[in-house]
Parts: sequence; C-alpha cells; structure tokens
Amino acid sequence: MAASEEQLRQAYGDRVVQLPRREYSQAAITSRKNLIEEAYVVLCDPKERKTYDQLYLAHAYGSDSTSSGAVAVESRKPMGDVDSQALSIDVSQDELVGALLILQELGEYELVLKLGRPYLVNKNGMGSIQGNTEDIEEVSSPSERPDVVLTVSLACLELGREEWQQSHYENAAIFLETGEELLAREGLFPNVRSEIQFDLYRLRPYRILELLALPEEQTTGRKQGLQLLHDILDERGGIDGTGDDKSGLSTDDFLRFIQQLRNYLTVAEQHNLFEGESKRPSAVATYLAVYALIARGFAQRQPALTRQAKQMLLRLGRRQDVHLEQSLCALLLGQTEEASRALELSQEYEALAFIRENSQDSPDLLPGLCLYGERWLQNEVFPNFRDLVEQPASLKDYFADQQVQAYLEALPTEAEPTHSGTGMNRQTSQTHETTRQSRRHNSTVVEGKFPTQKTSNSETPATSTFSSPSYTTTSSSSSGTWSPQAETPIAPLPNTDPTTKGTYHNLNSRSKHPTAPPQGQTQRRRKRSPSASSGSGSDNRHGYAHRRQVFARTTPAQMRLVRIVFVSLGSLLVLWLLISTTVGLFKNLFFPGPSLKGEQLSVQLNQPSVPIPEQNSKLQLPAGTLTEATAEEMIQAWLDTKAAAFGPNHEIDGLKNILVGSTLIKWQGWAQQEKTDNRYRKYEHSVKVESLEANQADQHYAAVEASVTEATQYYENSQIKKSDNEKLRVRYEFVRIDGSWRIRDMSVLNKISMIF
Repeated sequence: MAASEEQLRQAYGDRVVQLPRREYSQAAITSRKNLIEEAYVVLCDPKERKTYDQLYLAHAYGSDSTSSGAVAVESRKPMGDVDSQALSIDVSQDELVGALLILQELGEYELVLKLGRPYLVNKNGMGSIQGNTEDIEEVSSPSERPDVVLTVSLACLELGREEWQQSHYENAAIFLETGEELLAREGLFPNVRSEIQFDLYRLRPYRILELLALPEEQTTGRKQGLQLLHDILDERGGIDGTGDDKSGLSTDDFLRFIQQLRNYLTVAEQHNLFEGESKRPSAVATYLAVYALIARGFAQRQPALTRQAKQMLLRLGRRQDVHLEQSLCALLLGQTEEASRALELSQEYEALAFIRENSQDSPDLLPGLCLYGERWLQNEVFPNFRDLVEQPASLKDYFADQQVQAYLEALPTEAEPTHSGTGMNRQTSQTHETTRQSRRHNSTVVEGKFPTQKTSNSETPATSTFSSPSYTTTSSSSSGTWSPQAETPIAPLPNTDPTTKGTYHNLNSRSKHPTAPPQGQTQRRRKRSPSASSGSGSDNRHGYAHRRQVFARTTPAQMRLVRIVFVSLGSLLVLWLLISTTVGLFKNLFFPGPSLKGEQLSVQLNQPSVPIPEQNSKLQLPAGTLTEATAEEMIQAWLDTKAAAFGPNHEIDGLKNILVGSTLIKWQGWAQQEKTDNRYRKYEHSVKVESLEANQADQHYAAVEASVTEATQYYENSQIKKSDNEKLRVRYEFVRIDGSWRIRDMSVLNKISMIF
C-alpha cells in the first residue's frame, strides 16, 4: 500500500514480461495479462486506489467477523459497494484461467484447488471465485480445460513438495498422486506428469519409513508401506541389486535405508521379508534373515528357527567370517562343543577378548560365551526389532522353557552337514551312540549354569556326577545374577557333535541306569587303553595273551647271550671313537694345516650357507614380544608385500600373510582393481620407527608410529604415467595371532609430498 507510482509501474512491467510455463496456451497467457493490466489501471487512478485501500483496510483491521472472507489484492474495478465481510472480486468465465494462473504464481495453491476442481468435476460449468457452485454457467470454450487441468496439477505438485519439506510424506504423496491421476485421466502434458512421477519415486523411501513407523494396530497403512518396500526391492533386484527404482539412492544409501527401517519392523515382518530376499540370492538379505531367525527363535522359544539360521550361516561362511554367529547358534541349540570349536576359528578379537576375560576360572570358554551371547542379544540383536526392544534376553529362562527342552531332546543325532571351511568335524557313529545313551540317561536342566566337560579318571564309576565351576554373570537384561552352588550335582553334558541338542532338560527323578561317560572321557580312555574299544576288544586281549606266552618260552641263557652281544657292540663303538680321535691329534701335530684367524665360515657344496625360503612359502613374521626392531621388521615386510601385490606380477595372495580383518579385505580389493584395470606400481620405501605403544592389559595388541618415505611410479598398460615421492607418518595397529604379529589397522597421521 505504500508503493509509489514508479514502483507500481516497475512491478507492472516485470509482471507483464514474466511468462508462465511454456505448456500454457496463448489464451491463458492473454487472460493473465488482461487481469494484470486492469489491476494496474485501478491502482494508478488515485481516486480508485484510495477507495480500494479503504476497503482493504476495513477488511484487514475490522471486526473478527470479517476474518472469514477471501482476500484479493488485485481488482478489475472499484469495489466500494462490496461488503467487507465478503471481500472478493468477480471474474468472467473467459478470465478464470488467468485468475487461477495468478493465484498459482502467488503460491495460493489451496485456493487454486478449491476453485479449479469444481470446474473439472462439473465439465460444463464452473463456480464463482469463492468456490461456490450454486450458479453454474455454460463454458464458452472447451479449450480452457487443458489450462485449468495444468494449473490444478501444478498446484498439486507444489503442495506435495511443501508437505515433503515439512516431513508429512503421506500427505505429500496424496497431493502428488492426485495431480498425476488427473493428468493421466485427461491424457495431457506428459512432461508435467513425468515430473510428478519423478517426485513420487523419490518420495517412496520416506513414505515407507513413515508408514512402517505407524502403530502396529494400523495394519492397513503398514501393509501399504510393506507393499511399497517390495515394489522397490523388485525394481532394484534385491537389497544389493543394481536395478533402477528411480529413488536416487545408491547401493550404499539403500543399505543404510534398509538398516534404518529395520527399527520399524517386527521380528516376524523382518523374518518374512529377508528370508524371501535371501533367495534372489542376496548375501546381505541372508545375513539379516539370520539375525531375524535368531531373534525370533530366542524370543518366541522356537529353536527350529535358530537351527534354520545356523544352516543359512553355512552359506555365508564360504565368503566371510561368521564363526562367532555360528558359535552362538550352536550354544542356543545346546551344542556346546561345536560352539567352542567355532569360537576358536573366529577372528572377532574384541569379542574373543571379552569371552576369555569372563572365562578365566573355567577350563573352557563357555561361561564367557554365555555372558557374551546374552549381551549380544540384548544390545545388538533385539534393538533392531520394534517388538523386542524392551524384551530381556535370559539364557536361563530360555533353556528352562519346556518347549525348548522338548525340541532339543527330539533333534536327530546324525551329524548336520557343515562346510569344509568352517572347521566343524563330523562325528563317528560310535560317538553318536554315546550321545544317544547320554540323552536317555541324563536329562538335566541347568538353572543358570552352563557346565563344561571334565575328564574323569578311568577308574571313576560311570554313575558319578560332576560339579561345574560356579560363576556369576551380570546382564542388563536379567534381574538377578546366576550363582549356583558348587556342590550342586550336575550330570555330565551329553553334547558331543553338531547334532547333540539335548543338553538342557528337566530332571524329574534321578535315573536308575548307569550314566554314559561324555565324549571326552571315552576318547581319553581309548588312548590310554586300546582294549577299551568296543569294536576290537577281544582281538587286543588275544594279542596281549599271545605276547605273554612267547615271552615265557624265552630261557635265561638266551637272555644272557643277547646282553653279551649288545655289550660287545657298544665296546667296539667306543674303541673306534678313541682310535679316530687319537689319529686326528697326531695328524694335526705333525702335519698342521694352514692357520686361519677369526671365526670360520662353514660352507658346504651340497647346502646353502644361509636358509633359502621356498618360492611359495609364507612370509616369516616376528613372534614374541614386539620391540622397535621387530616392529620395523614388520612394517618393512608389509611394505615389501604391498609392493609385490601392486607390482607387475600382482602377488595379491601375499597380503593375507600380514594383514587381517577389514584391512585385508580393503587392500585386496584395491589390488584386484589395479590388476583388472591393467595398472601396476613400483615402490621404493624407507622406514623409521618413531614410537611403540604396548598394551599392558593385553599382550596380544600393540601400536606403532613410524615415518615412511615412499617413492612410487605408476604404470598403465606397461607405460609409466606419473611418479611421486611422499613422506608419511603412519600409525600401525598390531595383533598377535597364533604367536605371530599381524597388522590389524593402519592410518596416515601426516602426509608430505616431496617434489624434486
């Protein structure tokens, strides 16, 4: 209202010059221009402008009853006789498109829908500027309809984007789908329709999260979210697929999206989703399905699901280290020996350190594994399922469940197939028989305790019982601690192989039958006394009796003759040594050889003077305590291995002799990419160790900072491309595995490029 005439003139010129989208017809553009010109004429006349301003002020600052009126800031004629409670303007049907277009430019998208949709619903009529449809007039020209359709569709598009910005994703989808359906029904403006569809595709991940976050009682919305998720997965070809779902998410972004939506899915929904996706096949879906199966099997007391997860882990074990998960599955199935074997093969060093720390007073790692399993379920598994977040994880309650005990007892005794790379050995049929006997005669529920097998002396009766070392576990999920009395009689564990499931059972009454010894006892007795073997006991006893008869027929005279022969041979050997030594002394005395000073080098023609490693032998890495000297040797060995892996021969296999874990996988990927791209490098290195940090709490870990000078020549297609020279300060983290040091991680602390 405070604008001067010059400002009005400038605004009018700008409005006339600016044109709407090119999809609008010339008639719509002309209608818009006519309305702008009429408004300019009114505002340029001082008398009419004053009248308009008074009307506007009366409406804006009048009584509260005037707040319901529709406000227009542009008018085609003086409106002093119009009631301020219904401030409006009337436009002819020829000017409707121009009025909608101006409202669209002003951002009055809701008003565009309010005025435009009745016109489209009533194909032969339109309402007034306030959206009233009482007075329907005949449409003078059907050519106006495409422009109205376009304006309404664009209003839907802009409203959808506004709702999107405000994180109202489902409302945004409603507006966008309305505009897209209108254009599809009318068969108009394919470019605008594609623009709306593009936004709908990009909006789908947000809609999925919003729908799945709904309360579980709202099944319709959640089902819609799951259907949208299945549509995206089908278009991408799976979780780690490379198809285009038009969402704009890369593979890594989509994996993060899947991880995010897991928190909104129940354990049953994740089970059904990821188990189906794992059949594409998909390694990521298989791993997520394993977590869902373990969580559901534990929470709902269904060990069959845990067994299914264990079978799926066998497929993953061919490509990655899942021994820790296999160990936990075996534990939940009562297969304690298999759990221990799988745990020994794992390279999860932090988890292993925790398990060892909590198993210090036990002959095996089961106490620590049980405590780790509870915390793993509570802190890493359950939080990913919306219906298990608050559920406690108690192994004691799990194994005390009657349904779990019945299933473990009913499991078959045949060895389950395992992959050769997992290190799980098949058991013999004799061991299975021992297992069956143990299950029949020993059914013990372990109330909060997981005893380990102890080897008894061969004289111990088979009916004796054993006490597990007592220990206390604390868990965030348990209200109390497990502290069974040491004198509580616990029968020996009957688990002997991957199929031994009947570890924890109810003992309603003490068995009257002899208790079969555990596998460990059977094996040790077999080693000490071959006659204990059930298959060849009679043959061994017969051979032993035969040897006693032969020894009895030997006479004392024959024994004396044997002793004389041995003494004579020994005397001759001693005499020969004395004679040869004496001859050598006289020879050196009368015929001395050339005198050589200092320590002499013993060189033989048939043996090398220094050990020569075999061509395919492994890199010999330092063992024992890590010192600065051995650390420098380790770093130099790594740099040599790196030069060989990235060199012309691409000796990538050597990396696994010095690197472990994710660092190994990362460097193998880089080296393989260089080989694929027909590139290689030549390095020259020099190393100086700056500091050594030994881990006092765990002697298996250490950190070293070193200065490394690296000169590199880059080759592509056997042609040198560039060279550079860098001085780096690198921090190396070492871990000792099987007595030898390996590099677990490395990071560049400082980097200086040197130009010569």
